[in-house]
Amino acid sequence: MATLARRVFKVALFIGLFLLSVRYIPLSNEWSASEARAWFAASDLLSVRDPDDLYFVVWVTIELIVAVLAYVAIMKLWRRYRTK
Repeated sequence: MATLARRVFKVALFIGLFLLSVRYIPLSNEWSASEARAWFAASDLLSVRDPDDLYFVVWVTIELIVAVLAYVAIMKLWRRYRTK
């Protein structure tokens, strides 16, 4: 039962970190001319119809990486704290 509770806590922690990342890392919908050209070129290269879709996927991926790094750091700090 304790193992289940720990797993549920870890999943809830990760989901919470991901939601915080999504909430506080702003998406900028205003592109300069050079940024727009770059996003259009990347979307053409990857055969994505709308550059906004590619932009969204890139930012969600970045936010997921941020959440994973925060989760790993919290787990390492918690293990260090418990061993002392």
